Amino acid sequence: MLSRDRAGNEINTFDGQHGSIKFLYTKPLGRIILRVLVRPWVSKAAGWFLDRRISVLLIKGFIKKNNIDMSQYEEKQYRSYNEFFCRKIKTGKRPVAEDPDVLIAPCDGKLSVHSISPDSEFSIKGTEYTFESLVRCSELARAYDGGTLMIFRLTVDDYHRYCYVSDGVKGENIRIPGVFHTVNPLAAEERAIYKENTREYTIIETESFGRILAMEVGAMMVGRIVNLHGTASVTRGDEKGRFEFGGSTVILCFEKDKITADEDILLNSSEGFETVVRMGEKVGKSQKVRANAC
Repeated sequence: MLSRDRAGNEINTFDGQHGSIKFLYTKPLGRIILRVLVRPWVSKAAGWFLDRRISVLLIKGFIKKNNIDMSQYEEKQYRSYNEFFCRKIKTGKRPVAEDPDVLIAPCDGKLSVHSISPDSEFSIKGTEYTFESLVRCSELARAYDGGTLMIFRLTVDDYHRYCYVSDGVKGENIRIPGVFHTVNPLAAEERAIYKENTREYTIIETESFGRILAMEVGAMMVGRIVNLHGTASVTRGDEKGRFEFGGSTVILCFEKDKITADEDILLNSSEGFETVVRMGEKVGKSQKVRANAC
């Protein structure tokens, strides 16, 4: 998959799965197999194995295949593959932009930005969604008419923990059961994965960005979304949770006229490119900054 870095350079974020995903999502036999693979019990079974001590045998090969720079991560003896996959980054390796009116990335990932229409619709990779289909709540969907939706797609080589993007008051976690499609863009062209996959969301009341809807989406072989807090006061940059094995997605939704995404990210998204970002870096700003300047 082609993405761009913040300097505008095109980079290949090909994850080695293109052939198998194309087979599963476009070929008749592949679609039969896919019906089994997306079932929650398959991801749970994979998670069970990856929690076992024997799974550490997979770590060395994974690091080599995906060119993981382990110097960025805390040094420890891992007791399972999942413990390795959820490894923590060293202090200082993901600095958070200091200005509270700067919108930061909640995680490492490949970012695309989408406009939510006045009638609550948006499009991802040619697939049409309604906001209500995403959250399954018509009243909540109306609150985000005309707003902005940011999709941070994580791949297996990314840091799989995510943080709060603002100080605020967090509501309860709402879980929506579903299946576990891969979040690879090729799959997104074939299926409405973001309204089919298991996901969890919460509302965070903030001063700088209004009511943020923060959602985590599970993916194939990701049986667990682990959020650390229930209803609570939260702090920008603090860890919100983690994904266990596989690629996955964090979605941030903002009400109308609350944020402006950075121009390079908007340009890339309009031209069909994702932008590679890291947790804590600037990806936009509060629109109240512009209002105060006027």
